[in-house]
Amino acid sequence: MLSWPSSVKALLIIASSFWLAAGCESIVAQTSTNAKSANSPFEQWDKDSDGYLSQDEFPKRFPAGLFKQIDRDGDGRLSRQEDDSFRAGRRTLGKGDGNRGAKGKETGKDRNRLPQGATVDRNLVYEKVSGRDLPLDLYRPQSNTPSPLVIWVHGGGWKSGSKAGGGPAVFQLLQRGYAVASIEYRLSGEAIFPAAIEDCKAAVSFLRLHAEKYSLDPNRFGVWGSSAGGHLVSLLGTTNDVDDFDTHPVTHEASSSVQAVCNWYGPSDFLRMNDFPSNINHDGADSPESRFIGAPIQKNPQKTLRSNPAAYASEGDPPFLHLHGDKDQLVPFNQSEILHAALKASGVETTLHKVVGGGHGFGGAGESREELIEKSIRFFDSKLQLKSP
Repeated sequence: MLSWPSSVKALLIIASSFWLAAGCESIVAQTSTNAKSANSPFEQWDKDSDGYLSQDEFPKRFPAGLFKQIDRDGDGRLSRQEDDSFRAGRRTLGKGDGNRGAKGKETGKDRNRLPQGATVDRNLVYEKVSGRDLPLDLYRPQSNTPSPLVIWVHGGGWKSGSKAGGGPAVFQLLQRGYAVASIEYRLSGEAIFPAAIEDCKAAVSFLRLHAEKYSLDPNRFGVWGSSAGGHLVSLLGTTNDVDDFDTHPVTHEASSSVQAVCNWYGPSDFLRMNDFPSNINHDGADSPESRFIGAPIQKNPQKTLRSNPAAYASEGDPPFLHLHGDKDQLVPFNQSEILHAALKASGVETTLHKVVGGGHGFGGAGESREELIEKSIRFFDSKLQLKSP
């Protein structure tokens, strides 16, 4: 157990009180529609919309010790469950830990820790670019047979975010028999399009090339991403039969194809993002989309078109599941509608799930995040041929 000096303890108590005062009520009642808000502090601080707070996203006005106090499973990120538990514990002044359910029932804490026998290989270098490593983290379940793999691609407007944490459901996926890879890719401040998708392709190829070493099934690779990550996994799915982005050497040694795509509120047609109201001007020279391609998107339609997943939709693409809030004010709901329609017109199996009331990151939705995660995992169960519980 951590032992804090009395002065630090006092500071943590003050910070804890401030944390509670920062609008926590909208986070605690995840299953209560009335309590949900697209503008909750957790949603505001979760810049890459992956459902977790990293050290970088954690408000700097709070001491670092508070982050460690809230991070109960010690994985270096804060989940909603940990946030809920901490706030509930502060309200009850320690009466119960806020995580324990009835005897025999799975709790939030149970869902957010490595299953027995699972292993994590951190910072595996899948490619080197200009002298720098491109890493991924690989989480593997205990299994006597090769595991299907879900590759998580983080969001963050192509300009921020990291592989830290492994995505919104790494522990649940491991418990269900999946291996999970969480990858880093070059951000727009380092390299513009097509760098990010080229990196994602290389990560897929690396994992397939080393499938036997890591006990992965090379024929059952799914990809899952949110926001900018949703865009990149969608682009992975619609370019299975396109080699334009297979530029890293490893992609010439193993296929970069994927067998299932779960897209959480990712852009699919940059030139139509301003068709619906949004919090930002996507056509602006400083928009995330313009920074991603390296030029104002409307003044460079051909390059922009090349970055749009919907432009590549064709027969033979893998099955898609899209989850998107109809109140999303950052990536409009029409973006998932556009890609869904393009895939459907090409004869591809595609499902669009409208998250009613959901903003960017699903804040304010009538469905809980756990329900949406379960829906996503069951999609992979059906397409990668695992039995749902």
